[in-house]
Amino acid sequence: MISQTKSMMKILLTLCVFCFHAQVFAVTMGGNAPDFTLKSNNGENLKLSEHQGNVVMINFWATWCGPCRQEMPALEQLYQKYKDLGFVVLGVNIDEVSSNTKDFLAKRPVSFPVLFDNKKQVSDLYKVVAMPTTYILDRDGRLRYYHRSYKPGYELKYAEQIKTLIRE
Repeated sequence: MISQTKSMMKILLTLCVFCFHAQVFAVTMGGNAPDFTLKSNNGENLKLSEHQGNVVMINFWATWCGPCRQEMPALEQLYQKYKDLGFVVLGVNIDEVSSNTKDFLAKRPVSFPVLFDNKKQVSDLYKVVAMPTTYILDRDGRLRYYHRSYKPGYELKYAEQIKTLIRE
């Protein structure tokens, strides 16, 4: 009886590990980015697939996240520098209360769209586990680069990756 119980436990553990890995790798680097639609800070619904043909940075962030707040001006600079070459930044905010985000943006405005993921459906879809999390997509909508967290200087790496994808 004990050996049967151990065998069943091993099988269950294996299934759990398999399911966990299936969830983690639902967003596969080199694969197509999952499409989504979210309301933007200008009140319009924005759909990721509408930006196919551009290099797209999806940056998941929150107002309570210190590194997110620190990174925001760098993202704005990247957007301003490369937007005319087909580069788009989508800031996906995960705050539960949109008014917090609107207050933040009133004090620190950005010109790229900020999208509201109040229910964290899109951040769950992209398996976001750290703030900020950044994905950079190529013009075909494939996930090419992934970054977790932010430290000053990361924007230099972002710029190199953006330039590489713009040239392709």
